[in-house]
This record gives sequence, C-alpha cells and structure tokens, in this order.
Amino acid sequence: MAATVLVVYDAHGPQIQRLAEAIGEGVASVAGATPVLKRISEAAKADLVAADALILGSPNWTGITGSMKLWMDDLGDLWDEGSLRDKIGAAFTTGRGRHSGLEFTLLSLLHWMLANGMVIVGLPFSERMRLSGSYYGATVAGQVTEDDREQGSALGRRVAETTLSLHLGSRQ
Repeated sequence: MAATVLVVYDAHGPQIQRLAEAIGEGVASVAGATPVLKRISEAAKADLVAADALILGSPNWTGITGSMKLWMDDLGDLWDEGSLRDKIGAAFTTGRGRHSGLEFTLLSLLHWMLANGMVIVGLPFSERMRLSGSYYGATVAGQVTEDDREQGSALGRRVAETTLSLHLGSRQ
C-alpha cells in the first residue's frame, strides 16, 4: 500500500519553500508515503487528480496570493468533476507576523478544498503551538524556526498517516 502526497505552494519568498520541505520530510517519514513537492507553476490538473492527498501552501498577503487564487480558479473544473472528492487535504502558510492574517490564509486554502469535497486534516493541540503553528495547518511568522519545521513535519506525517489509513480502510 502506497500513498502520494502532493505538496503544492506559491514559491513567492524563501520561507514558504522551507516550510514545504519540512512538510515533505514529515510525509517521507511515514512508511508507504511519498511526497511530491511542486510550485504552482509546475503543478497541473493531472498531478492533483493522481495524488492521494493534497497539501496547499501560500505566503500570506492578507489572504492567499493573487497567483494562488488564479491557479485555484483555473482548476474549477475539478469541483464540477468531483476529481478531488474524499482526498485528504491540508494547508500551510508563512507571513511576517503572528497577527498578520495567517489563519485567514489557511482558511482560504481550506475553503477551496472543502468546496472540492476533500477531507480536511489539521493539527491537534500541542505545547509547540504556543510558539508556532495553528491547528488549521502549519504556519511561520517571520523566519523559519526549528519549531516551525517540526510543526510542518507533524502536518506532513499526519496527512500521510491519515491518507494511508483511509486507503487501507477503503480496501477492506
């Protein structure tokens, strides 16, 4: 049993890529899960359809970036076709400050996934969240810290484990 977790992000700024890499490491730490990291400029509709799970990331610009919004809007036929229905989804973001709209950005990404019928996975509370992260998904405020990387890795692991559990359960 194997699962592919597609991590797609708008690569505007180095922090989002560092967080995407940590998420990919978390996915790779789960036996049977394979991460595939792509910038939105590289990710095609076929990539999303082929993946077992999707983790979307956007830098925070008082919400998702314009290029992420355009990319998501251009994939509107996925909603009509039901191509992402029942796939696991999660989100991550980076910004300059803790109160700069990070959760709003996560919720915008998650809203698109919910509209596509995806099953959303967040992060359960941990002590690390007092310094880093959100239960809606992984976040970075300022420079990427080791706590941020661990939060990203935890999200990747959780998505991979949930995806494998869902797939195994559907095959029994």
